[in-house]
Amino acid sequence: MTETSDTRSADGAAGGAAREAPRSRLQRLMRYIPLAASVLLWAVPCWVLLHAGQRWPLPVATAGTGLFVLGLVGMPVAMARGHGRRQQDRVAIVGDTLLGGIWTLFTWSVLLGVLLRLALTVAGVGDGQDRARTVTWAVLGVTAALLAWGYAEARRVPRVRRLDVELPRLGAGLDGTRVVLITDTHYGPLDRARWSARVCERVNTLEADLVCHTGDIADGTAERRRAQAAPLGTVQATRARVYVTGNHEYYSEAQGWVELMDELGWEPLRNRHLLLERGGDSLVVAGVDDVTAESSGLAGHRAHLAGALDGADPSLPVLLLAHQPKFVDRAAAHGIDLQLSGHTHGGQIWPFHYLVRLDQPAVAGLSRHGARTLLYTSRGTGFWGPPFRVFAPSEITLLVLRSPRGGS
Repeated sequence: MTETSDTRSADGAAGGAAREAPRSRLQRLMRYIPLAASVLLWAVPCWVLLHAGQRWPLPVATAGTGLFVLGLVGMPVAMARGHGRRQQDRVAIVGDTLLGGIWTLFTWSVLLGVLLRLALTVAGVGDGQDRARTVTWAVLGVTAALLAWGYAEARRVPRVRRLDVELPRLGAGLDGTRVVLITDTHYGPLDRARWSARVCERVNTLEADLVCHTGDIADGTAERRRAQAAPLGTVQATRARVYVTGNHEYYSEAQGWVELMDELGWEPLRNRHLLLERGGDSLVVAGVDDVTAESSGLAGHRAHLAGALDGADPSLPVLLLAHQPKFVDRAAAHGIDLQLSGHTHGGQIWPFHYLVRLDQPAVAGLSRHGARTLLYTSRGTGFWGPPFRVFAPSEITLLVLRSPRGGS
């Protein structure tokens, strides 16, 4: 028996080692993906703009290539120093701006580098050098225009997006309930205290019954970004102001943000709910921590939908706040009526939304999941990192809840 047990143990250990080997190789490979992506982002525009038949004078080609190499080295250094332990805001701004700029330049280098050159060739315009230089100037012009416009879009007070949402189980007494959603304010290295105050002023013109913030308040601790977040204390609602954590809170001492929002008069819905009552009818307003909470190591932080609904009458309609749209699978399994989320920023800089879609079931707008559950995904009120929004405008959302039985 002993020999058999030892043999099985040895075989099991050998099998486990065999399984671990491919996994460890994959993990090692994954480490190189950010490096490969960074090289690609800088190398492709460098080639398309400088070395794809333009025959620029040597000083021009050399200086241009040097700038791309400097960006390739400088961007990750600035990002690490700006968002890492050092938290150097000015350096973070440089890194974030470089990231947004090179993503846009890469995108249009690929698109115009192929499509415009093909069109010029088919039309017989110029020789190879002329076509290559035309592509270079077109890419630079389009990129500059989009970044200027994208910067203005990112820094403006968001437009209000209004829509009516019918909830079949909503009582007539709650018909017309006004829910305002803000999310992903991402207060950060660029001081946006004045912008924050103007956003809150805009929210207060909407006469909300319920105002929701679905997380990612800031990049940085509550102590560090307090001045930018302080205007949230001026937001007005006739019934309640509620908040749930986003993944970025868990990069920045989430409990501090929970406490600050409580101090500012918002109710943190950490796996709990409250009742919104009007005209003899009730709506359960529930919230859960972000799905990254449990891996953060903070005691008591996790996404626990059953806990959020504990004690709620199952016959009542439920409005759920969850930062990430992908939580909707759990929401649908529990028969939630409407989930409000953010996180995606609508992609923020086109065409990044295609990558976001690989991780999330929705990028923006209203969608249906399962037999009952609706999901509204906001494009976000602020911006993360790069101070640009290209074909993905920010928003303050006004959702007017409708009952199929109409108002009383």
